Amino acid sequence: MLALVLGWAGSARADQYADVNALLRQGRANEALAKADAYVATNPRDPQMRFLRGVILTDQGKQAEAISAFTALTQEFPELPEPYNNLAALYAAQSEFGKARDALETALQRNPNYATAHENLGDVYVRLAAQSYTKAQQLDKRNTTVAPKLTLLREVFLPKAAAAKVPPAQPAAAAPATDAGTPAQR
Repeated sequence: MLALVLGWAGSARADQYADVNALLRQGRANEALAKADAYVATNPRDPQMRFLRGVILTDQGKQAEAISAFTALTQEFPELPEPYNNLAALYAAQSEFGKARDALETALQRNPNYATAHENLGDVYVRLAAQSYTKAQQLDKRNTTVAPKLTLLREVFLPKAAAAKVPPAQPAAAAPATDAGTPAQR
């Protein structure tokens, strides 16, 4: 479950957040979304419920809608780092690592002590490194220094099941690591 670290809320609001979170934990995402939507309809400037709504959309696999929800939050509440972090996770899931990096750097400008964003930025840099190494390998098949780096990235960052699907790095073009370090949403 994603940690919500957004502002204070009164007890009535806290109950609404707790209700939506409980529905989501129970696997009743459609009900959670309906409740969040109803709340946001009457409280459109509430960033916490809007953030939670984006989390629900993400959990439902509605990436485009979740990206829209988090993007709107970054535009209306640019001081909040969490929406940028969640945008980064969505971008990384779509292999848009440049956008993910930019979103995480913005999150860290907003809160330099945001540990999750620091970890996620490291994961994104690993993915960018794998892409660069793969490109270098494609451009210069005689380069012998790239293959060991790709192999090391795969061994360290790929889950065991995913690593079995990825061929070992070879002097010929190899696929970039695709499952390494997908940023966490929090």
